[in-house]
Amino acid sequence: MGLESTQKIPSDRRERFAWYMFDFANTSFTVLIVTVLFPRYFSYLVEVGTGSANLGDALWGYAGSITMIVIAISAPVLGAVADFSGSKKKFLIFYTGLCIVFNALLYFLRDDIPSFLGVDMWVWAFILFVIANIGFQGALPFYNAWLPEISTEENIGKIGGNGYAAGYVGAMLTIIIAIASLFMFPTQPTLPFLLSALFFLVFAIPSIAWLKNRPPARKPEEEGIPLWKIGFVRVRRTLKEIKYYQGLPLFLVAYFLFSDAITTVIYYASLFAEKAYAFGDVDILIFFAVTQLAAIPGAFVFGVVADKIGTKRTLMITLVIWVAALALAYVGTDVIIWWIVGLMAGVGMGSSQSTARSMYGQFIPEEKKSEMYGFYALTGKFAAILGPFVYGSVLLLMGGADSVVAHKTAMLSILAFFLVALLILTRVRQPKMGESKAGIVTT
Repeated sequence: MGLESTQKIPSDRRERFAWYMFDFANTSFTVLIVTVLFPRYFSYLVEVGTGSANLGDALWGYAGSITMIVIAISAPVLGAVADFSGSKKKFLIFYTGLCIVFNALLYFLRDDIPSFLGVDMWVWAFILFVIANIGFQGALPFYNAWLPEISTEENIGKIGGNGYAAGYVGAMLTIIIAIASLFMFPTQPTLPFLLSALFFLVFAIPSIAWLKNRPPARKPEEEGIPLWKIGFVRVRRTLKEIKYYQGLPLFLVAYFLFSDAITTVIYYASLFAEKAYAFGDVDILIFFAVTQLAAIPGAFVFGVVADKIGTKRTLMITLVIWVAALALAYVGTDVIIWWIVGLMAGVGMGSSQSTARSMYGQFIPEEKKSEMYGFYALTGKFAAILGPFVYGSVLLLMGGADSVVAHKTAMLSILAFFLVALLILTRVRQPKMGESKAGIVTT
C-alpha cells in the first residue's frame, strides 16, 4: 500500500498529529485497565464472590490468554483488511468504540452487589474486560497501518518514535489523573475505570476526525483472492520462506519465549506487588510511572550499545537483566527490593523489545521487511497467549497455598522462559544487515 497510496492522498502535519494522539489516548486503557488498577479490583471481586484468594489472580491470566487467542486467530484477516480496504477508519472506529464502551461499563462493577441478572459480578468483570481488550487489540492493526502512509523512508523512524513518545506522555498523564481521583474520591474505587474510558474517548477524537482513508491496493499475485483469505495466504507463504533465512527460525523461538514472559510480567506486576509487598493503588501507580521512566533511557542507551557490540549480545544482556530482576523479586522480602526490581524491569522492557526488533530486521532483506514484520507482530500475539495461562495455572495448582508463595512460584515459571530464551540465543550467530547467511552455531 505505502508509497502509491501516499502519493494519491498526501499526508500533512494535522494527520500526523492525529496519529500521535491515538497512541496518547489508548495508553489510558493499557495503564489503568490492563496493567495497574483493574487486575487488583478483578481479583478482589472474585475473592468476594468465591472466597478463593488465588482464583481471581489465575482467572486474570486466563482473561488475557482468551483475548490474545481471539486476536491471534483474527490478526491475518485484520492485517489484510488494513492493507487492502479503503475504509480502515471504519474498523478503527468500531474497535475503538468497542474498547471505550466496555471499558466504561467496568465502572458499574459494584463490590456491594453480588450479582446482576443472575450472573455473579466477577463473571461480568471477566466478560467486560475480555471484550474491551479485544476492542483495544483489534484497533491496533488499523492504527499501525497508517504509519507508512503518513511517513517516508527518510522519516518513518522519527514519526514512529514520536508516536511511542506520545504514548509515554499519555501514560504519565493517566497515572496523575488516577492518583488524583483516588485521593479525591477514596470511596469510589471504580471511578478511574470510567476516567480511563473518557480519556481514551476525548483524545481519540482528533484521530477519528483527521486520519485519512487511502485507496485500496493489492499485489498482482493476490488479485482474485478473497479478503478474508489473503492474510492466511501471506502467513503460509512466510512460514515456507523462513527456513531460507538461516538463524531466523531459532531466533523466533527465543523471541516467542521472552516476549511471552514480558507480557506476563506486565499482566501480573500489580497483583504481585500487592500480594508479595502489600502495595496499594497509589503505590502501584507510582511504581508503574517509575518503570515507564526507566524504560525510556533503557531503550536509548541499549540502542547505542547495540551499535557498538551487536544486537545479539545486547539482547542477551537485556534478558540477563530480566532474569536478575525476577530472581530478586523471588528472594526479596523488603519493599525497597521491589522498587529496585521495577527499575530493572523498566530498563529491560524498553531495551529488550527495541533490540529484538532491530536484530530481527538484520535477518531479512529490504524488499521483505513489510511482510516479515507483519509475521513478527503475529508471533508476538501468539506469544501473549501462553505466559499468562502458565502463570494462572501455577496459581490454581498451588490451591489454598499462601498467596505470596503462590505468586513467587508462578514468577519462577516465567523466569524459566527468559532462561530458555537465553540458551537458545547462544545458538544464533549475530546477523548482518541485508544478509541471511549468518546461520546457527553448530559447534
